[in-house]
Amino acid sequence: MKKVILVLDCGATNLRAIAVDEKGLIIAAHSMPNRTVNDPLYSGGLIWDTEEIWSKFISCTHAILRELKEVEIAAITVTTFGVDGAAMNKDGSLCYPVISWQCSRTVPVMDSIGKYIDPKRLYDITGLQSYHFNTINKLIWLKENRPEVIKGMDSYLFMPSIFLYKLTGEFVSDTTMAGTSMLTDLKSRSFSEEIFSALGLKPSLFAPIAEPGTIVGKVTNKAAEELGVRIGIPVVAAGHDTQFAVFGSGAGINEPVLSSGTWEILMARAHSNTICLPEKNEGVTIELDAEKGIIDLGVQWVASGVLEWVSKMFFADLANQTDRYDIMIEQASQIEAGCKGVTVIPELFQGGFVNSKGSITGLQNESTRAHVYRATLEALSFYTKQGLMKLEKAGSFKAQSVICVGGGSKNKLWNQIRADVLGIPLKVSDRKETTVLGAALFAMPAAGFYSSPQEASENVLCNNTIYEPCSDRAAYEQIYKNYQPVFNQ
Repeated sequence: MKKVILVLDCGATNLRAIAVDEKGLIIAAHSMPNRTVNDPLYSGGLIWDTEEIWSKFISCTHAILRELKEVEIAAITVTTFGVDGAAMNKDGSLCYPVISWQCSRTVPVMDSIGKYIDPKRLYDITGLQSYHFNTINKLIWLKENRPEVIKGMDSYLFMPSIFLYKLTGEFVSDTTMAGTSMLTDLKSRSFSEEIFSALGLKPSLFAPIAEPGTIVGKVTNKAAEELGVRIGIPVVAAGHDTQFAVFGSGAGINEPVLSSGTWEILMARAHSNTICLPEKNEGVTIELDAEKGIIDLGVQWVASGVLEWVSKMFFADLANQTDRYDIMIEQASQIEAGCKGVTVIPELFQGGFVNSKGSITGLQNESTRAHVYRATLEALSFYTKQGLMKLEKAGSFKAQSVICVGGGSKNKLWNQIRADVLGIPLKVSDRKETTVLGAALFAMPAAGFYSSPQEASENVLCNNTIYEPCSDRAAYEQIYKNYQPVFNQ
């Protein structure tokens, strides 16, 4: 029988069960919508209903099992978005619901965290930028508003581990999720005694950390009956979707990956002993990679979200056409580099570059909407260049190429502009579902497919489309200088 890895993937919009074979090919998949719900214990709060999510995981798994014939599930793993989790009792029941990263109740906590520990010191220890949804802020919120939860809980589990418990009955934390919590030490790859001491709490509140690829247990009788799978299947730790997307892209050390979507996230895997910790205000965040000894440097900014605004404002007549973006790209392709002086400064949110509102300047009588669209593509590419320079400085490396994944990688014009602006090749990966693939690669050794995730990745079929810098490179080097005042704000 053909053997596959079953990946349970929980995203903010959709959750899925996906079967991946030993070559990294998706042979069956089923998805259902995900949603936050109102917190019955806090007016205006948003939570995740883990029982509803588990029920949907069950439904999705049943759906792909009906599709699969003569196939054996050899291992199961789970990946989700970062930071979220819940205080748990020994029997797996929640002491308090999972507070969603979309809930704003922790904004005041973030703003006043200095009463516990200096924000700069927090960054120096954890490498994480300050976001209200970081786990540390939720833990403080519980401490200040629901002290009985902190007192009565047996363990705090991150989101993936809640479902690992449902599969195995075991309590674990995984490294990649812990690395998003603002509670870990970059150097030790474990929970920080200093931070917990400052909070008046103990690291033992959290389940012991398991590295990705660790077999945390086997599918229990109850979980097997619910999912419709056999008892005793190995269940493997994975964790935070971003880390596994980077690994799943096939990126090597010091090979940046640009995940291009509503937000663009530029990340690079680097050896932890080679980094030069940047200043907090540079906007670089550092997370623990799925591999020991490796960290992930990252910056982010709004990208396709800006392009969607441009589409609504300037191409509204194409709104009902399925090929509207093809038309926009075709029109912008006729415009020369620099757009005859039209310059766009997109408004960015928490991107570490600018705090001012956006602007469009340099418009003339002959300017068209195509000039604005191409100028936006160019501007976003300059933000990529600026972000790459920050990562290179922090990681002490010089990138030779950038891998691009996500919806934005389908825009051929944008890809070429990026290559020209960066001055290095842009590789568009044809690997599908890199988050799911990355998690599956870490489960494959447990299933006996390969000896390591690295060997598994080497056996995944991959054909990159490569965009080489062309004649517009020199023009963009000059235009980039016009953006320096923006980056220096």
